[in-house]
Amino acid sequence: MKKILTTPIQNEDLEELTAGDVVYLNGYLVTCRDMPHRRLIELGQKLPVDLAGLAIFHAGPIVVKDGDGWKMISIGPTTSMRMEKFEKEFIAETGVKLIVGKGGMGPNTVEGCQTHKAVHAVFPGGCAVLAATEVEEIERVEWLELGMPEALWVCRVKEFGPLIISIDTKGNNLFETNKAIFNEKKVPIIKDICSQVKFIK
Repeated sequence: MKKILTTPIQNEDLEELTAGDVVYLNGYLVTCRDMPHRRLIELGQKLPVDLAGLAIFHAGPIVVKDGDGWKMISIGPTTSMRMEKFEKEFIAETGVKLIVGKGGMGPNTVEGCQTHKAVHAVFPGGCAVLAATEVEEIERVEWLELGMPEALWVCRVKEFGPLIISIDTKGNNLFETNKAIFNEKKVPIIKDICSQVKFIK
């Protein structure tokens, strides 16, 4: 049975999730990359979208005009770690509950998710066109002067995913946990390989 989060997301919706769980999103997803984070945190500019209880996507979409509106062509995740230095404050100031991107994030985001009850999730890379089919409508765009990739595209989505929870509200970080496990496993493997491979002069 699919686990589906619906905006506005409540704290109790997230508390039962654990790093590694797979979820889907119904409701509102707003693209939000480097520049909106910088505008809010470094420049103190108020965001033109109320993100409380909503989800953001670290993504630079490809969008085309469609009559009086817009149509999503492709929307793939970008590297979340670029937003690491902003995310803790961003979560605190906006009340965002779900952060979606590519790759893991670090201790600042973990702390922000623990303190303010939010989660980070990973959308599979290479599925940008599939993701676009899960966008039912682009309701509006803000800060378009930043360019298509950096603008805030306010999207209504249906079963957007799969989203793999990488940071949960309990402080678990899937990427860091897996890194420790893999590093532990590789030591005897490397030792075994080195014992069988000799340098040829």
